[in-house]
Amino acid sequence: MGMTEPGEGFEAELNLRVPPDAHGERVDAYLAQFTQLGPSRSYVQRLIARGYVHVNGRPVKAAHRVAEGDEVWVLVPPPESPADLKPERIPLDVVYEDDHLIVINKPRGMVVHPAAGNPSGTLVNALLAYSPKLSGIAGAMRPGIVHRLDKDTTGLLVVAKSNEAHLGLTRQLKEHDVQRIYWAIVRGQPGERAGIVDAPIGRHPHDRLRMAVVPDGRPAITHYTVLERLGGYSLLEVRLETGRTHQIRVHMAYIGYPIAGDPVYGAGRGSKARGELGLRGQALHARELRFRHPVTEEPMQFVAPLPQDMEAALEALRQQVPPTGAGAAGGR
Repeated sequence: MGMTEPGEGFEAELNLRVPPDAHGERVDAYLAQFTQLGPSRSYVQRLIARGYVHVNGRPVKAAHRVAEGDEVWVLVPPPESPADLKPERIPLDVVYEDDHLIVINKPRGMVVHPAAGNPSGTLVNALLAYSPKLSGIAGAMRPGIVHRLDKDTTGLLVVAKSNEAHLGLTRQLKEHDVQRIYWAIVRGQPGERAGIVDAPIGRHPHDRLRMAVVPDGRPAITHYTVLERLGGYSLLEVRLETGRTHQIRVHMAYIGYPIAGDPVYGAGRGSKARGELGLRGQALHARELRFRHPVTEEPMQFVAPLPQDMEAALEALRQQVPPTGAGAAGGR
């Protein structure tokens, strides 16, 4: 099979270099870790079968094991066309709804909008079946979507039903008037009760599917407070001042306290991070959302309980080591 040339009909060409901690992984597992690519492992396997994945210039099979320094080349097809975007009756946890907006408590494992490898089963597919009215400002593939959460990040997300609401919410996000407060379980214990990470974020210089703190990145500021210290872990409350891709995950890893269960930026990537503390994904939850109603100007505040796997992880840690820190967070 010859090298497939990039051209019309493809969304992107990706050139990756395998880092030391991915040495020996199957190529399909290595690629399926990257949420920017948006695939399931079966999607990556389909790309491989079609000749869209090469290692060191040669097509490989899904079981091929990569080595440190290997060059991995991927052609990414475009997402499905709007005509293929179909309503799907997927249950939604609706926290609030009126004529202008919907607040959703997003579960783990749900992608927000269709992308390469995720043409269906997304929040957008569910919204199309749930509401006949969604704003169109973000485009045909992202109706109603004002901001996003990663696939395995749980919690609160606001959706615009009207264009007026969409514009108002976008303005508040730009002016940092929307407060997004997360809870995260991280590995390690920060020395101070609270801190600020002010470090620019951009594409990783050697791995274009990951983000990293880089000198020429976009400004990114994250505030955190220690809620509990639990042996080798801590429960943090994290507030975003900016909203860069993977910001909390990147910043916490950057200062040495990676989010538990994170397969991309965690302590031990890929399969080494999966299942940490019994988690089904990174221990990051968008717990609280505050903003002004974009039409009525009424103050809005919502709180979503932790997902079961995070709650269970915290309870197990509390049984091992009594919680310490400024205000034990149990029962909040």
